[in-house]
Amino acid sequence: MEQTINIEQIFGILRKYSRLIVLSTVIFTVLAGILTFFVITPQYSASTELLVNRKQNTDANVQYNQVQTDVQMINTYKDLITKPVIMSPVAKKLNDGKPGKLSDDQIASMISISNNQNSQVFSVTAKADNAYTAADIANMTATTFQKKAPKIMSGTDNVSIISKAKPNLTPVSPKNKLNVLIGLILGLLIGIGIAFIRELMDKTVKDESFLTEELGLTSLGVVNNIAPKDLIKKAIMRTSTLSRRG
Repeated sequence: MEQTINIEQIFGILRKYSRLIVLSTVIFTVLAGILTFFVITPQYSASTELLVNRKQNTDANVQYNQVQTDVQMINTYKDLITKPVIMSPVAKKLNDGKPGKLSDDQIASMISISNNQNSQVFSVTAKADNAYTAADIANMTATTFQKKAPKIMSGTDNVSIISKAKPNLTPVSPKNKLNVLIGLILGLLIGIGIAFIRELMDKTVKDESFLTEELGLTSLGVVNNIAPKDLIKKAIMRTSTLSRRG
């Protein structure tokens, strides 16, 4: 037998388990806040931009082909930048005289390369748990690549740094407000879910209509539930009445 729930019953369930829903919402919101502000390490980002542009030929057709070649070379440069041939010198400079040395792979994982379609400019972005470290990684990567590129690419000297990375003291992650909001919504949904699961698993008969309409049984009467304290009051009143009559 299928059990259906109408809108009125839904609101009734929400009212019945309102404390559970509120408690779940508060718990998950607090947990999200604790993780965001005290557990997750803030990450900072810094970017430097490089231009791929060799000395242009006066011939228009040749110049167009050179530009297209430079644009295509960016894809090669993007793959090359995070390779050991670039990362090893960067790691050596970055770790010089500093504790907690970073490996080539660790530095490479902090770096991302991006560019707009058909643009000769691409960005080197570094993320780290320190704003100044992020800027150092981005700048060292750019300058090292600029020096190494002509040797690696057979004398092709067409990379220029057009803007250096600067420390940005505003963390890019975690997103404090967003994380807390996610915790609030998650707690609310979990609380509502638990409320409906508990209600659907409750097999007790809640009203007389279920017996007569759903099960087709005949109602012979209703036995009201009397609280123990009410029974005690009635017993005391009855005893008092009998004592007066006696």
